[in-house]
Amino acid sequence: MGGWVYIMTNRRGGVLYIGVTADLPARVMQHRTGKGSAFCRRYGLDRLVCAESHTNIVEAISREKAMKAWKRAWKIELIEKANPGWGDLFGHLL
Repeated sequence: MGGWVYIMTNRRGGVLYIGVTADLPARVMQHRTGKGSAFCRRYGLDRLVCAESHTNIVEAISREKAMKAWKRAWKIELIEKANPGWGDLFGHLL
């Protein structure tokens, strides 16, 4: 089974949350409805701005851990390379 690493935010340049899941649409919906992580609820993180697909969940977890250790500037660079306008990618999942 594959996996996803994703980044949520509340606005361009806002608070960032990096997560991992096997079912990206369902997980993003959890965040959007307040049933995801407490961190996302606290900061109102409901915009999916980056998502990477991996062939298996183990690879996705490894990538998530690496990305969480990155400097903020590197995370922003990754987002802006794939999604320069920081648009919500959730609509592209459905």
